[in-house]
Amino acid sequence: MAAITSSSCSTGTHLFGNKNLLRNELGSSGVHSNGLIRPFEKIGSVRAKSVLKSRQVRAMASRIPSAPKRESDPKKRIVITGMGLVSVFGNDVDTFYNRLLEGESGISLIDRFDASPFSVRFAGQIRDFSSEGYIDGKNDRRLDDCWRYCLVAGKRALEDANLGTETLESMDRSKIGVLVGTGMGGLTAFSSGVESLLQKGYKKITPFFIPYSITNMGSALLAIDTGLMGPNYSISTACATANYCFYAAANHIRRGEADIMVVGGTEAAIIPIGVGGFIACRALSQRNGEPQKASRPWDRDRDGFVMGEGSGVLVMESLESATKRGANIIAEYLGGAVTCDAHHMTDPRSDGLGVSSCIKKSLKDAGVSPEEVNYINAHATSTLAGDLAEVNAIKKVFKNTSEIKMNGTKSMIGHGLGAAGGLEAIATIKAITTGWLHPTINQDNLESDVTIDTVPNVKKQHEVHVGISNSFGFGGHNSVVVFAPFKP
Repeated sequence: MAAITSSSCSTGTHLFGNKNLLRNELGSSGVHSNGLIRPFEKIGSVRAKSVLKSRQVRAMASRIPSAPKRESDPKKRIVITGMGLVSVFGNDVDTFYNRLLEGESGISLIDRFDASPFSVRFAGQIRDFSSEGYIDGKNDRRLDDCWRYCLVAGKRALEDANLGTETLESMDRSKIGVLVGTGMGGLTAFSSGVESLLQKGYKKITPFFIPYSITNMGSALLAIDTGLMGPNYSISTACATANYCFYAAANHIRRGEADIMVVGGTEAAIIPIGVGGFIACRALSQRNGEPQKASRPWDRDRDGFVMGEGSGVLVMESLESATKRGANIIAEYLGGAVTCDAHHMTDPRSDGLGVSSCIKKSLKDAGVSPEEVNYINAHATSTLAGDLAEVNAIKKVFKNTSEIKMNGTKSMIGHGLGAAGGLEAIATIKAITTGWLHPTINQDNLESDVTIDTVPNVKKQHEVHVGISNSFGFGGHNSVVVFAPFKP
């Protein structure tokens, strides 16, 4: 035994302590469980070494992180039961995704106002929008487009989830919440109010100026129209807004504060003050001669993002609730995360640290390993710094990207700001349910550092096992959400 206790294996000595501990492992007085008696000292080194080895293996195993485990409690599993949107491609989810699959650009010259004096004169402007059947005429005339888009997208999502007026009236609406965020809020209402103040004086400011300007009004109006009395507020984290809302809504459901949440983002900033403001930030592409080629994520010739607008809303629901009411389950939300770069107001960290940590945290929350992810709907705004910073972050998390496909929805619809994450979540879910990924258009001269398949210019068939959707915003706000096919 002296040879064993004085072994050079420091790990073994540390783990086992002394001879008495070995005696306990082997059996006092050398008595084995089968009742046979052997003198302890005659057992020899074979049995003792076996004990040492098994203890060492167990100790090493305890240091290896356990495999991720997905949520199994039906009260905490979160499924998607409805989707609704307003987009440059219309208000129908299938039409929206089919036009994305075709690689169609929704970018065009602005005609909502006279943009001729502006250095940027194009955007993903919505035309021929109709709220018929969703907003009464009087309110429709008063409302800022930001809230009109929100109401139509939200009500269409509820319809898609089979949660119409009659159904909702029979449910406990205190357990159904609304969380639709916006980056800019009612910008037209705000701009018009300021204009009235400067030109006509404060007495000419409409009483709707404040209510229709503040960012929480989308969630409030949707709840007022539908009677939903659960958690209700908005989040405003610039272009990361919608993903922040998904993450927060999921936590309301997991904590039992709601069974169902109507969640997403909305934005309507293609007005003079909005376009002028982003021009001042030097953030926009100035490719006025070729608007449809302006949004070109990861391409060497990119020169800034293209403004977009709209609204994207999901109905998120506990599996228990969805099962109980026989809802059609579209996909599953597995998890998410939010972080901050703590670096700069508008520029991302070049090392991608804030983003990579956000992706890692989202996968941990989802119970997913990096190897399971094979699709990324990237933030990919077409800015010089942002596109590569995101790719660097992705490479930090996913060491082998050979099976991953990554695309940029903004290449076709522009950057929807606070609505971007909502529209892109719908694109991610449609990729899961259809097995087709839309292309990233305008991929003519790809950056050499971008070694991941960006689905360039033409759609690709791809079975998505786990997909993530990234959204990042001014202020260094990072957000990632994780979706997968629903499996009972």
